Amino acid sequence: MDFSLLTPTLEKYKPQKGSLISILQQAQDIYGYLPVELIEYIALKTGEKPAKIQGVVTFYTQFRQEPVGRHLIMLCQGTACHVNGSNLLYDALSEELSVLDGGTTKDGMFTLSLVACLGCCSLSPAMMINEKTYGNLTPEKAVSVIKSIRETEK
Repeated sequence: MDFSLLTPTLEKYKPQKGSLISILQQAQDIYGYLPVELIEYIALKTGEKPAKIQGVVTFYTQFRQEPVGRHLIMLCQGTACHVNGSNLLYDALSEELSVLDGGTTKDGMFTLSLVACLGCCSLSPAMMINEKTYGNLTPEKAVSVIKSIRETEK
């Protein structure tokens, strides 16, 4: 892993106390996830203890320690989505993708992740794929979105 890609970020935040989360966000944007080697490198460069950084990474759900597919599906499990059938969406997506929560498809295209809330309750049930939000979903609509993405990438 080429840690030099993180140098501008570390230089930018070096003088700022309390910038660990910003550094971790930038690192994840660059590398896609935060492996142990990267956490140790950040600890070395910031003077923070690796255990403290690991604690931050595992506390916040925005951080990933495993690589994810090119399309990260975040399926909302908030109250509104739950009441409106997000469990049925999960079943349909899980079957279509042949993965469970946190799993990545064999082709590396999709990762399915259950999240606490996407903050778009008026669209429930909802999911996000990368930066795009899909709302008022049925199991059929959710699977159709997946099939459409697959078709586009062929």
